[in-house]
Amino acid sequence: MSISHSPVILIDNDVDLLQATRQTLEIAGFAVEAYAHPVEALAHVSSAFEGVVVSDIRMPDIDGLELFRRIQALDADLPVILITGHGDIAMAVQAIKDGVYDFITKPFATGHLQQSVARAAEKRRLIMENRALRQAAIAAQDGLPLIGQTPAMERLRRTLRQIADTDVDVLVMGETGSGKEVVASLLHRWSRRAAANFVALNCGTLPESMIESELFGHEAGAFTGAQKRRIGRIEHASGGTLFLDEIESMPASTQVQMLRVLEMREVTPLGTNEVRPVDLRVVAAAKIDLGDPARRGDFREDLYYRLNVVTLTIPPLRERRADIPLLFAHFVERAAMRFRREAPSVSDGVERHLREHDWPGNVRELTHFAERFVLGLEDGEPDITGATSIQAAGLSLPERVERYEGEIIRQVLKENDGDVRRSLDALKIPRKTFYDKLNRHGISRKDFCGEDELLSSLSDP
Repeated sequence: MSISHSPVILIDNDVDLLQATRQTLEIAGFAVEAYAHPVEALAHVSSAFEGVVVSDIRMPDIDGLELFRRIQALDADLPVILITGHGDIAMAVQAIKDGVYDFITKPFATGHLQQSVARAAEKRRLIMENRALRQAAIAAQDGLPLIGQTPAMERLRRTLRQIADTDVDVLVMGETGSGKEVVASLLHRWSRRAAANFVALNCGTLPESMIESELFGHEAGAFTGAQKRRIGRIEHASGGTLFLDEIESMPASTQVQMLRVLEMREVTPLGTNEVRPVDLRVVAAAKIDLGDPARRGDFREDLYYRLNVVTLTIPPLRERRADIPLLFAHFVERAAMRFRREAPSVSDGVERHLREHDWPGNVRELTHFAERFVLGLEDGEPDITGATSIQAAGLSLPERVERYEGEIIRQVLKENDGDVRRSLDALKIPRKTFYDKLNRHGISRKDFCGEDELLSSLSDP
């Protein structure tokens, strides 16, 4: 909403003065709604009104002070400017104490009223923007899968709110499907940049030959096939947020250019020497720990440290198992609405699967499981030959192997009633390796024990 086009409700029972004041405000660019009767004006005032109320004080039936009190009851943050021809200083002081935005005495200079309304309109604009941001934040928290009651998730949400309205660049680390783009989106929605573009680019899905053009843009004729000018993702995100997913996959040559963008906040499209300034916040996401030189590989150390102003780590589901029932219920409800079906009752098999599965695909995998459950395609019992391949869509080969390993260990424990010796014989691995894998996959052997084995397991390491 532009201040120069802000709506103004003007009230004065003197028709001639009403028209004169209306013209004064319209010359300044305000959209004026004029009323000779305060009761009629009140019908058009609500907490959704985006402008300013200007009213004379001396009026029949309802004077300006009573009008102000009624408006304040509707919305205490709605600016009200009162005009009087009586110059009552005591009244003015009390009105200002009560919350009237300004008190102007007649006769007044045209510019005085215009400036007062302009300041009040700016205040109202900020109030309405802040309300919209709070509502968006609540909607985002309720509607997106960044929900959970574990301390780790509460800390993450608290940190997001603390840094959202700053321009600090952020590095988000988390496993596949853990919600890295959700975090980036919330950082954008909860910031002052929310009205501008949120531009997402997955660095791992574009060929090396295309990523430079996608990021920086190009001029017509910059290379073979460049038939017209293209604005790059970085420039398109100016004023908003640029989200770079799987940044660890960014080619080395592009990393050098990206480092310059972060340091200088400017881009040079392909095929031109023109330097264009950009105003953006960068949120980068990685599936690996870029702080570990052994895992970082070819990723530039200086780019890592430039991004590592604030690092957010999203815990995998296996590290916040207490959140799984809450998330599952949320996704089931959403899937039931989407597919227009009644949510089925949760069977023992589904409960066991929610409790025992290590969820290598994290929130994304749980979402898909909930959808299949609503469609009647899941009973919670693992299918070693088929379920793993069905649920592994979008996972890398190491992630699929990791997931398959966890399913095999569970199946072996189930077949042997949690007996360690028999399970070790079946898996043919050392005892220490066995317990290391149980810990990594979040598997509790006691969940598979029969009654006798469970009693003996209480003293088992």
